[in-house]
Amino acid sequence: MDAVVKVFCVHTEPNFSLPWQRKRQYSSSSSGFIIGGRRVLTNAHSVEHYTQVKLKKRGSDTKYLATVLAIGTECDIALLTVSDDEFWEGVSPVEFGTLPALQDAVTVVGYPIGGDTISVTSGVVSRIEILSYVHGSTELLGLQIDAAINSGNSGGPAFNDRGTCVGIAFQSLKHEDAENIGYVIPTPVITHFIEDYKKSGEYTGFPILGIEWQKMENPDLRKAMGMKPDQKGVRVRRVEPTAFESGCLKPSDIILSFDGVDIANDGTVPFRHGERIGFSYLVSQKYTGEKALVRVLRDSKVHEFKIRLATHKRLVAAHVKGRPPSYYIVAGFVFAAVSVPYLRSEYGKDYEFDAPVKLLVKHLHSMAESPDEQLVVVSQVLVADINIGYEEIVNTQVLAFNGQPVKNLKNLVSMVENCEDEFLKFELEYDLIVVLETKTAKAATQDILTTHCIPSAMSDDLKP
Repeated sequence: MDAVVKVFCVHTEPNFSLPWQRKRQYSSSSSGFIIGGRRVLTNAHSVEHYTQVKLKKRGSDTKYLATVLAIGTECDIALLTVSDDEFWEGVSPVEFGTLPALQDAVTVVGYPIGGDTISVTSGVVSRIEILSYVHGSTELLGLQIDAAINSGNSGGPAFNDRGTCVGIAFQSLKHEDAENIGYVIPTPVITHFIEDYKKSGEYTGFPILGIEWQKMENPDLRKAMGMKPDQKGVRVRRVEPTAFESGCLKPSDIILSFDGVDIANDGTVPFRHGERIGFSYLVSQKYTGEKALVRVLRDSKVHEFKIRLATHKRLVAAHVKGRPPSYYIVAGFVFAAVSVPYLRSEYGKDYEFDAPVKLLVKHLHSMAESPDEQLVVVSQVLVADINIGYEEIVNTQVLAFNGQPVKNLKNLVSMVENCEDEFLKFELEYDLIVVLETKTAKAATQDILTTHCIPSAMSDDLKP
């Protein structure tokens, strides 16, 4: 228990709605624990957008400054270290155990709300399956336990009855119909994160198969696809154009097995004794850049492909890995690239109900055609004499500029900045067009920036 520490963090979040500034800083406290090699593990959401992280050991009165080595947003784990030797004295690091069985006793240790000292809650493993990781917006293996996990417990270890760590507490289900549902990141995911960091010196992520698939549970569907009675698998609906797989997999291929493990018609694979789990588990156990053997049925013939696995490239990014948001302003029009944090900033946590349907369709269903493609929108119009009549435009996608399609923000900036034509003509979604006189529009930009106390017409990453 002495290896469990309290994590104090000061966060300064980017302001996506006013991207030239940051939000007011705030503090949080959570839990973490010491592992071998002078390292400390905690949750990624405990140190997200950090400006300072401090750690305090049990029974100590000193807070030690910590350095963040890696943040794994998808798996919600962060790796820290402390340079002060005094911090590591007299502490024995936590040892990792294997994946527990159902009904195994677990004890969660941490510093939750309700007091300042260490707190211990206990329960049993209720289920093991692929879970939705809220912070990472991904699906990875997770444990459900019935021990209370409260705010501040995040990042604390879950021990089995032998005193070895079986996971990291990270989220709980708050729902009027549910009680005592806490979630724990299991050791396979933690080991993947640590090994990934050792291999490449940074966190590279969890690979996915860049496809959408359909279950093959209907016998007529299987027959029509030319599957024999003993063949099982899932049908490929779409392939991500940016994924390595787009070179070999095609829509309506049937994936029979992944790395020698047969996939059932409902997309599950055998897991331990008598259990089944979604086959995405097999994919997420690999490391980015590794190859996997995929057996595919196409036109009643079986093909085998060696596929190099990579992380997911979304059109609307789920995270902005700590970078400040990009923006570009011309004649009061604020252009931005859409990401999930941007939608959350504009429409609140219920953005999936409140954001414009056109943007949500892109977010939920569209795939990026190239690795650098972005969804560029007019975020807002800073009202000035030059843009009279355009004040109502908000969060509307920019499709083309002077007849050229807009691929990303950088592409738009270079086209506008180098424009020699008489007019700037932006074609937007809903068949709107915005036309401004090039000379006067560029001349008006500086006054608008001064009025709104904006230091620069574009973010640093877009400057030539």
